[in-house]
Amino acid sequence: MNRFLMTDGTDPYENLALEELLFETQGTGATFYLWQNERTVVIGRNQNAWHECRVELLESEGGKLARRSSGGGAVFHDLGNLNFTFLLPRENYDLARQLGVIQKAAAKFGIDTSFTGRNDLVLTETGAKFSGNAFRFSNSVALHHGTILISADFANLGRYLAPSKMKLEAKGVKSVVSRVANLGEQNPALTVASMKLALMEAFEAEYGPYEPHSWELIDKEALEAKRRTYASWEWKFGTTPAFNVSLENRFDFGCVELLLNVQNGVVKSAVCYTDAMDDTLAKRVEGLVTGCAYGSGALCARLGGGGAQEAAIADFLAKQTF
Repeated sequence: MNRFLMTDGTDPYENLALEELLFETQGTGATFYLWQNERTVVIGRNQNAWHECRVELLESEGGKLARRSSGGGAVFHDLGNLNFTFLLPRENYDLARQLGVIQKAAAKFGIDTSFTGRNDLVLTETGAKFSGNAFRFSNSVALHHGTILISADFANLGRYLAPSKMKLEAKGVKSVVSRVANLGEQNPALTVASMKLALMEAFEAEYGPYEPHSWELIDKEALEAKRRTYASWEWKFGTTPAFNVSLENRFDFGCVELLLNVQNGVVKSAVCYTDAMDDTLAKRVEGLVTGCAYGSGALCARLGGGGAQEAAIADFLAKQTF
């Protein structure tokens, strides 16, 4: 039997945890899940958080960084964006059919859409992207999820998704920046609420009758355990692919260039170059930052425990975008 589930919660970690539970309990029918996150940047499983997002700016403004279990690029979620998930037996996976549900829902509002080779849905007339998609497969289950931009705040999208200007060489997958558009701009009648109804109708028309998935069937303890995993530093940052970052600045005491090798979100090794008169400064800085969690807060705390020169470097790092 097909099942349908829509959540009111906007916590990305709980929503992703619920998606994981649905993945693990997928039966022989099709599952359709609609969900929203409040002020969240979601990165792909193999991406570098610091390359994709201004992490500390996002978090300082009450936002959250989340890492999903599928591949693909970074996306910004707010309440003007609607997320969808299809779960099916792997033999029933059909990308064109699944995306057809989204396209039929948009067509109810007179909006013509097209599918592009990068797994995106775009406005046929302008080519602007309104939906990005990502995928995950087990031996028996296929997961396809994506975004639908309806009235998203593009100003925040641009602020949070802009990567740091620091010299950062990442081994993870980098996002491709696309021109985006809100569907609500095409037809004022298209809102998040009206799109939900249109999607439910399109899903039923394509896959047949469905049953609302009862919350009574959800294992609350398992859900909370998975939520803790998705919210953990180890999952969000500890799984970041190795990368190198270079920071350079001129101080009153001389120039300093700090090269960091970051693995699993922690500074594995550091090299400090400086023309300062104090010939022990480089080794002191290297010793302080090695083994430190990557991020301005942690690095500044380490360096702030040193002398005046280390404190000056800490002040510089505090002003950088991580």
